[in-house]
Amino acid sequence: MRHYSPELDSLRAIAVVAVIIYHAKIFFFGHLVFPGGYYGVDIFFVISGYLITNKIYDDLKNKKFSLKIFYLKRARRIIPALLFVILFSYFLAWLSLMPSQFYDFAKSSLYTLGFISNYYFYLSGLEYGAINSLLKPILHTWSLAIEEQFYLIFPLLFILFFNHFKKFIFSIFLLIFF
Repeated sequence: MRHYSPELDSLRAIAVVAVIIYHAKIFFFGHLVFPGGYYGVDIFFVISGYLITNKIYDDLKNKKFSLKIFYLKRARRIIPALLFVILFSYFLAWLSLMPSQFYDFAKSSLYTLGFISNYYFYLSGLEYGAINSLLKPILHTWSLAIEEQFYLIFPLLFILFFNHFKKFIFSIFLLIFF
């Protein structure tokens, strides 16, 4: 079992700062300070993938892995905070959005609860960071949707590869990576 890694906290801090600076739109001498701040989200994806892969691998190796427990842990960690954000956003949206915008918000909330808001926002033609995206209170859930899709699909693939192609597992993931 891999233990706590303080260096991951440093990467998380870099990711958070990158996203905050990106959203703050800070300019210095007329130039955007960090135009690629969305890379912070990528850093979070890599950290999450690394930690989850190690956890699943260790549990499979020690014959302790349970899909049910894995999914329950993810649900307990994500769903309460997500529900709070959506309900709080409903209150604010009710007070501040026009009826058609509120309808779009309600629709996006349903996609968010299904962890497919990334598809919803992509198919709606919305560009992240555009002026019209300011009226999408839960637009940020696109990255959560991607993470949850990873949590749903990746363990199943990992179990398949681990159980049937164990000696090629590193090569398979390296091939997928490239």
